[in-house]
Amino acid sequence: MPDEMKADLWRRWRAGESTSVISRQIGKPPGSVFTVLKHHEGIAPGPRKARVGSLTVGEREEISRGLCAGESYRAIARLLGRAVSTISREVSNNGGRDIYRAIAAQERALDRARRPKQCLLARRPALRQTVLTLMKEEWSPEQIAGHLRLHHGDDPAMEISHETIYRSVCTTRWKVIPRELCKRLRTGRPIRKNKHHTVKGQ
Repeated sequence: MPDEMKADLWRRWRAGESTSVISRQIGKPPGSVFTVLKHHEGIAPGPRKARVGSLTVGEREEISRGLCAGESYRAIARLLGRAVSTISREVSNNGGRDIYRAIAAQERALDRARRPKQCLLARRPALRQTVLTLMKEEWSPEQIAGHLRLHHGDDPAMEISHETIYRSVCTTRWKVIPRELCKRLRTGRPIRKNKHHTVKGQ
């Protein structure tokens, strides 16, 4: 599925359209739509963005042209104003002189930049333990968030929204919240739905 089509799929999902409506609008089977949604647990992935200081697509195209012309890493680095080690590492990480392609290298860099960051519960052990304790008592994420606001409102380290708890369940593959506790959530949906989602009139 092309990136443009996926972007339209996520836009429609956030707007509350059902999988059947989305499939008709983008011209793909409902199963294909559900597969994309399920892969990300119903939560749209963040935009791909290269880190500051990384090579640009234009620089990668210059590297590709330089390699095709038989230029040395030192000559390419001098042209771009980059360290020789940066050029050498870039080429080595993307197949070597004979295989290097600018677009493929740019895609790999963007994919690496989109790797999921550590979630809030993983960064705050005390908060995680409190959430796990309350989940064992079958509290809902909404109840847990409200309890923390009421009893720890003056402590920013103990602040969390119910949506963040749901996201921790959906996106960390049980690394932060054990699978057996996830099963106690009152919703039995396989993917996280947008709050605007409704099938009324569809």
